[in-house]
Amino acid sequence: MNKKIFIASVIGIIALIAFPMLIPNPYYIHLAETILIYAILLFGLDIVVGYTGQVSLGHAGLFGIGAYITGVLVFKLGVPWPLAMLASIGGAALFGAILALPALRVTGPYLAMVTLAFGTIIQILINEMTFITEGPLGIKIGKPVLFGEKLSEVGYFYLVAALMVIALIVVHRILKSNLGRAFEALRDSPIASDCMGVSVYRYKVYAFVISAGLAGLAGSLFAYSEEYISPQTFNFELTILFLLAVIMGGRKTRSCALIGALIVVMLPSLLADIELFRKIATFVAIVAVVSAVYLLARRKSTPRKVLVPVVATVAMAFFSYRLENMTDWRLTIFGLMTLFVVYYLQDGIVGFFRSLMGRGAVHDASLAVAAGNADAFAGATATKGTAGASLLKVDQVLMQFGGLKALNRVDLDIGERTVHGLIGPNGSGKSTMMNVLTGIYQPTDGKVAFDGVVITGRTPSQIALGGVARTFQNVQLFGEMTATENVLVGLHHTFHSNVADVMLQTPRYRREEQAARQRAASILEFVGLSNLANEEARNLPYGKQRLLEIGRALGLNPRLLLLDEPAAGLTAPDIKELMAIIRKIRDHGITIILIEHHMDVVMAICDTVTVLDFGQKIAEGTPAKVQSDPKVIEAYLGGSADSLDTPAAH
Repeated sequence: MNKKIFIASVIGIIALIAFPMLIPNPYYIHLAETILIYAILLFGLDIVVGYTGQVSLGHAGLFGIGAYITGVLVFKLGVPWPLAMLASIGGAALFGAILALPALRVTGPYLAMVTLAFGTIIQILINEMTFITEGPLGIKIGKPVLFGEKLSEVGYFYLVAALMVIALIVVHRILKSNLGRAFEALRDSPIASDCMGVSVYRYKVYAFVISAGLAGLAGSLFAYSEEYISPQTFNFELTILFLLAVIMGGRKTRSCALIGALIVVMLPSLLADIELFRKIATFVAIVAVVSAVYLLARRKSTPRKVLVPVVATVAMAFFSYRLENMTDWRLTIFGLMTLFVVYYLQDGIVGFFRSLMGRGAVHDASLAVAAGNADAFAGATATKGTAGASLLKVDQVLMQFGGLKALNRVDLDIGERTVHGLIGPNGSGKSTMMNVLTGIYQPTDGKVAFDGVVITGRTPSQIALGGVARTFQNVQLFGEMTATENVLVGLHHTFHSNVADVMLQTPRYRREEQAARQRAASILEFVGLSNLANEEARNLPYGKQRLLEIGRALGLNPRLLLLDEPAAGLTAPDIKELMAIIRKIRDHGITIILIEHHMDVVMAICDTVTVLDFGQKIAEGTPAKVQSDPKVIEAYLGGSADSLDTPAAH
């Protein structure tokens, strides 16, 4: 564990233990207890919103399900509290799966609408199913009994604090594991995730189910904390508060969830007391003005960027003194705050202060391993089949978009351990062919066979796990992840541990994580990026990003590697480095299909070249043969054969 995190954890635990002793007032103990309960829910909501990038407005409903499962089991059946809590976790997770299976097939505003409808339906059912839930009358239960004694407010606070710490540790372990990397990859590039063997749909469901389970635990604890639950508690306003808490606190750190929980608990009180609201609004306006002056003085911002937040906060402070009551303005203020935070505090409060201090996101350096060596990569690369034997066969593939035939009955036969070039003018169907081969597009007709097995109809993740890896014409890296973490996503298939292994940090999981990191270090050494292993991908120079994308693809241990214009936008030294790496990959027994506009790269590396034009194959053969083909000269270059010698023919 990172030393700073360890010290912060120790301080946090001491603070939790000391809080009831230093502040014995039952009201404040109950308030802190509620903050910890909401933090558990927000740990889970951050997985969905912060890591996978899905907007869920249904977590108030899942929270209510957890609360009512505990309430009904205890009130009607007298079930012991540990079993009631477990039932709440399992029940909420089950409802989460039922919601996620259909809902996560849509994205963006459609997903938000589906989850919002779910939350509304749950509230209505709780209100109407009086034979189970007691309807509007609600359910009253007492504090849990432990060792024959009913827990006091202080005793229950310690129980909640202990479960919050356990939830924090479990969530932290999940998000720092291969599962967390898969969740994070989904947010940055779903297409690249699928092509790395990480099923987008499956892992979205996993994330939602884990998040729902935590919402169920929080709901169960909330029922015991309040000792009374009713349908009105789990309303639309609570849904907005949860989402606002994640956005305002910031995403992808557990401290952000704690700050968000504080906001959830304190904001309703703030918006209920007009005098308190005026004081806070004035304080926020002063902070905004001081921050703007600081940023301008340090030249970290411009007057145009700071103008709107300063004017908005000052206007809010002025407006607060014009209000007579807050009742009619609560939802309006929630909405305005959400808009403000989304636009100006996209990384939340924690991210804002990190940027002020010039710090970026924190990556766990304690998991880094020593630099590997390229020989280790070579030893782990499987080389099957006979050189020159058919590895990939494309048979009469037709890819039609309405009336446009992007591929028109194209045949390809790719030999094992060769570099096969695929060239043609823009719009000739090269990238479409790549997408067909990797399962992103399902062909209108025809079939594709890899190593004698038909792969047409399979998903991109199935094809990737079968031994076909690719890069993209436009770089599709996971920008917020380091170079090592990007390669580890490519190595996701090497993990056989389950969620329990991850949560308990079993020897099995530790061995797999260590082996994957050693393999990642070897791959980064192989592509010449070992000195940039802990740098975020979005901060790398463009040429290095291209190499990292190749390295990530090599993590799949592929037999066939598809490179889609890897030299596009590179400088001459970068192209030279790229060509050397492609040759090394071929020498390790990996077959390559290369789409490229730089003719010097194609002619120097490829064993066979296929030329497409308007979706049809017009020539195929050795580079020398294709170079002198009249059809290629006319269709692709529009000039003489000599023009094929140009460094970059477009």
